[in-house]
Amino acid sequence: MFTGIVTATGTLRAVEGDGAQRIAVEPPARFAAGIATGASVAVDGVCLTVSAIGDGTLEFDVVAETLSRTTLGERLANGGAVNLERSAKLGDELGGHLLSGHVAAVAEVVAVETDAGVHDLRLRVGRDAMACIFEKGFVALDGISLTVGRTRPDSGEFVVHIIPETLARTTIGARQPGDRLNVEVDALTRAAVETVTRIMEAR
Repeated sequence: MFTGIVTATGTLRAVEGDGAQRIAVEPPARFAAGIATGASVAVDGVCLTVSAIGDGTLEFDVVAETLSRTTLGERLANGGAVNLERSAKLGDELGGHLLSGHVAAVAEVVAVETDAGVHDLRLRVGRDAMACIFEKGFVALDGISLTVGRTRPDSGEFVVHIIPETLARTTIGARQPGDRLNVEVDALTRAAVETVTRIMEAR
């Protein structure tokens, strides 16, 4: 489990491997201190298992399904920076909201508004994910726990407001229209929506 509180950013690159795609992240030394193989790390919101520890890198095996359903393949192609979070420990302070690292959808940035000190992102997502996104509810974008500001259900769009601290500590400030972000919707909200939907369909 994760909390959506990004503690570091790293650089993603491909590594040659057999079978599954092997990728490596170059994190800050403080992030990797004490980490062992088998540990879970959220990389841009995607839960991955540490397969090997190199010289200043953490390596992960990623199957084709993960690359096709998330933005990790795009980040690899662009040599981009990624958000990192180690798994939460029992008793840790829960600063964001509970996340599993299972990406539900990918959202596209439609617009970025930065007037008068405001930094808002307007994003578009598929219908299934949009059904679980509500104003003032939780959503995780590239592993960052955020509160939804406004929604436009008819167009599948929603807005999040980004505070300066989040801009400074994560990669989200670099996102521009056309960029894509990993989305994890709140698990409790999703369970409630799917339960109600099944009940209505059964009637």
